[in-house]
Amino acid sequence: MKPQNSDQIDARIDAGAMLDQVRSWCEINTGTANVDGLAKQAEVLAEAFSALPGEVELIDPAPVTAIAADGSEFEKAHGQHLVLRVRPTANRRILLTGHMDTVFPADHHFQKLTWLEEGVLNGPGVADMKGGIAVMLHALKAFEETASAGSLGYDVLLNSDEETGSLASADLIAKMARGKLAALTYEPAALPDGTLAHARGGTGNYSITFTGKSAHAGRNPHEGRNAIVAAADLILKLKGLEREDITINPAKLEGGGPNNVVPDHAVLRFNIRPKSTEAMEGFDKDLNGLLNVIEREHEISTHRHGGVTRPPKPVDEKAQKLFDLVRECGAELGHDIKWQSTGGVCDGNNIAACGVPVVDTMGVRGGSIHSADEFLITDSLAERAALSARVIERLSQGALN
Repeated sequence: MKPQNSDQIDARIDAGAMLDQVRSWCEINTGTANVDGLAKQAEVLAEAFSALPGEVELIDPAPVTAIAADGSEFEKAHGQHLVLRVRPTANRRILLTGHMDTVFPADHHFQKLTWLEEGVLNGPGVADMKGGIAVMLHALKAFEETASAGSLGYDVLLNSDEETGSLASADLIAKMARGKLAALTYEPAALPDGTLAHARGGTGNYSITFTGKSAHAGRNPHEGRNAIVAAADLILKLKGLEREDITINPAKLEGGGPNNVVPDHAVLRFNIRPKSTEAMEGFDKDLNGLLNVIEREHEISTHRHGGVTRPPKPVDEKAQKLFDLVRECGAELGHDIKWQSTGGVCDGNNIAACGVPVVDTMGVRGGSIHSADEFLITDSLAERAALSARVIERLSQGALN
């Protein structure tokens, strides 16, 4: 059933203001490591979201460590996360999430906005996901002017580290997801036609440090223990673990030195993509077994860092009801909403792991994200804000009850 005041919701959305905000926000470089740029972006977003009732808060990131090329562990700097809580005592409460960081560092050549053609804007973060943040904001502003707004509470989280796995915000995501009726995340649509991402696989990132023993490559190589060879052996053994429900990508091998020295140090970095919880948990056990074999056969030591950052996201009955609601609201607007499974990951994985139904591609239509060809179809700003506003209103009226 179409809500009585849905047409008024749609009419309240200002497409021009949305585009102006996106263009302004994309002029700020917010590569995940650019803490100064993220601080500037957080300040601008805090002002924009202050138009909503509730209190805006900037929350410090959780500590995150990484492994340097020499094998030492160091703490990575991250920006603050923005949180807004509206009507925290409401019986019905939802979570809306997005991220302010992009994959483009401050020294990347891709920093400017360009019109590719009328209605198609190219620029860093236009789709992923400063356009999505604008969709979220304006959908909420339109919803707040409805008669049913008082019956729904919501939290907004805009984190600073989604593009590197949300390690500095994972606990915050889990805390804010707890007890929510549903969640909406504003990643761009899976396809330029507006298709949503449905089920998702998971992902994990690992760094393995190998410590062997150096020796002269000509005089006494037999006394050395070659860390590079041990790492290479592990690479082949890891690829041997691949099957239909998990892929493994050895991505970078660091170490070694002069040709006449047996290398005593190496660091291997790799990524896994499990399609199921069973595959994820099985890999963890298999990796420990492989490391024991490598240590024994090569007489070296290893140190493991990292793990699964986002578990697989299946779509259960509760989540499917939310997808069906989005499709129904889309049909009211004249849009045929489709969905498809994907190997990509996002904060929706983390939210689903908390047992909360989530649709995580409520953002703009566009494409070529994570490249200098990234683009936004500007008509989709108001289009997707109208879709979200309707979905939120329906949730306030008990659509999932």
